[in-house]
Amino acid sequence: MEATQLQAQQAIEMATNKARAIGVNANITILDKAGYLKAFQRMDDAFLGSIDVAMGKAKTAMLFRMNSEAVGEFLDPANKAYGLQNTSGGLVAFKGGMPVTSNNEIIAYIGVSGGSPDQDFEIAAAGSKL
Repeated sequence: MEATQLQAQQAIEMATNKARAIGVNANITILDKAGYLKAFQRMDDAFLGSIDVAMGKAKTAMLFRMNSEAVGEFLDPANKAYGLQNTSGGLVAFKGGMPVTSNNEIIAYIGVSGGSPDQDFEIAAAGSKL
C-alpha cells in the first residue's frame, strides 16, 4: 500500500508540530515507496542547505528500507562497506530518515533536517507512525 496524499500531509503535520514543540525550523520530506516526492514542508527560517539533506535522508531510508542512521552503521570502515555513501547518487546516513508505517506496513519514507541529528530523529519519528 502507498501513502495517500492525505496520509503524507498528516505525516508532515505531525512532524511539523513536533518541530515547533522543540523549537526547530526544519525541512520535512515525504517520499513514496518508489522514492518520488509525495510531500514537502520547509518551515519558516529553515536552512536552505537542509533541503537536500532532508531529501537525502528520506532517499537513504527508502533505498535500504531502514532508518538512515542504521545505514550509517554499514559505512564504518571496519564493516568493509566504506564508500557505500557514494553510491545511488549519495547517501545521507545519520539520524533523521526513516520509513513511515501504517498498520505495521511501510507506506512512505520521511526525511528531516534542520536541527541536531537527535532533534531530526525526534521530528521524523513523530511523523513516521500513521
